[in-house]
Amino acid sequence: MTFKTLLLIKAVVCLTFGILLLFFPSFLLGILGASLTAPGIFLGREYGANMLGTLTLMWFAKDLGETKARQPILLYLFVYDAIGFIVTTINTLTGVLNGLGWGIVAVYLFITVSSAYLLLKSPRTAAAAG
Repeated sequence: MTFKTLLLIKAVVCLTFGILLLFFPSFLLGILGASLTAPGIFLGREYGANMLGTLTLMWFAKDLGETKARQPILLYLFVYDAIGFIVTTINTLTGVLNGLGWGIVAVYLFITVSSAYLLLKSPRTAAAAG
């Protein structure tokens, strides 16, 4: 997995889910087995806006290469997706989301593991450890 590939994958995920959450939160969460009231629709749209912001960061950062900005971006992805993994796992296990929630869990896990791998593989991290 390369830095650029990871950021492109995250950008595609954010584009897809960001648009759906921003414009059609009840539809998307309905597919996943959850129902939304007005406050939930608001929060879904807020999260959709956040995902589109993340999309923007991923798209413009994908060609950074080995710069100082790479580490904070990978750390952001690790923390964001690790928390998303935990929250979505709990909500799928408790029945808030139906079985399709496991697909989202898998995406969060993939990004978490990939970003951790790139963080650990980084020459800067290896130099600091030595």
